[in-house]
Amino acid sequence: MVSTSRMDNDFSLDSFLEETHKDYEQTQRDLKEIDILIKQSAAEVERLAQRNSQVTSYTRQLQTNFETLPREDIKEAYEALNDVQQRLFTMRGQLEKLQSDQRNLERLADFQRKIIELTGGGAALPKAGRRAGVEQPNVIRVIQTEEAVRQGLVRKMHDSVASSISNFILQAEICQRFFDVNPDRARTELNALKSSAGATFSNVKDFIFDLRPMMLDDLGVIPTLRRYAESFQEKNGVPVPVAVTGVERRLESHIEVTVFRNVQELLQNAMNHAQASQIQVHVDMGQDQVTAVVEDNGSGFNVDDALGGGNKTIGLATLRERTEMLGGELNIQSNLGQGTRVEFIIPISDEAGLSGPF
Repeated sequence: MVSTSRMDNDFSLDSFLEETHKDYEQTQRDLKEIDILIKQSAAEVERLAQRNSQVTSYTRQLQTNFETLPREDIKEAYEALNDVQQRLFTMRGQLEKLQSDQRNLERLADFQRKIIELTGGGAALPKAGRRAGVEQPNVIRVIQTEEAVRQGLVRKMHDSVASSISNFILQAEICQRFFDVNPDRARTELNALKSSAGATFSNVKDFIFDLRPMMLDDLGVIPTLRRYAESFQEKNGVPVPVAVTGVERRLESHIEVTVFRNVQELLQNAMNHAQASQIQVHVDMGQDQVTAVVEDNGSGFNVDDALGGGNKTIGLATLRERTEMLGGELNIQSNLGQGTRVEFIIPISDEAGLSGPF
């Protein structure tokens, strides 16, 4: 007579194989879809590349009659060049992103296929779509979130820095043409160019800080959070007081990065999605754990929907996974129209922190 435990084990294996087979079929469907998107994006890149070549050639022709052409005509030509170059840059980035996703999916499909082969599963398993409610592996969602952050930074670079550099070229050309015939006009354009360069440099510094603040490595998470809160207030006009309790000290690098990124994302959510006018941050550096709380008076949201993927822009599910990977926990309190309070706790060991305060 077969024991109950043996039957349970057989059932668990069958269920695992069936689910793996379904996931494999879904991955194959995703690969077909992404292949179509790659072909469409590649065709658009080719079209924009040809358009960029045409506009660049036209702009060079204008330079031969620079002194006689109206400023508006010159500006329109350079704006058209900037527009097509930005679109080309964006589409190339999208194509690279799709190709990266395709490689990740191919690795996932290969892994799933090997599991099926090694465990004796085969084509006899029933074909069916992926069961509702089955979530993607955590690692895939983390990768997708990281790519979304990079795409956001690329868009900012396109909209601000790339546009400013295009204007630099136009202003430099104008200055060059007016040096001999109209020195006062050349001086005015140089002053405008200097002002634009200063603003662009400030934007680049902000992008670098958002991407990876160097002071996080040099000074630690608390000074970095204070500086980020000051910068956040300057850019958005929303005060963000940072209260710190406990013993300020250095922690392990991965813990400091997680604390900073979590607070950074929560502040962005409060501003971009909740339209908060008041935000508070409290960090407690305990002996065996670090606790951070971000509280705002924004529009609030349904927590179950946010964690279940109903609002992908908030990314709280990924934030929770990032925290739990370090053995921590994330607690969220929010209701529509009643603001949001998010608390996350990450354990630390006595050996993790340095012996003294900053």
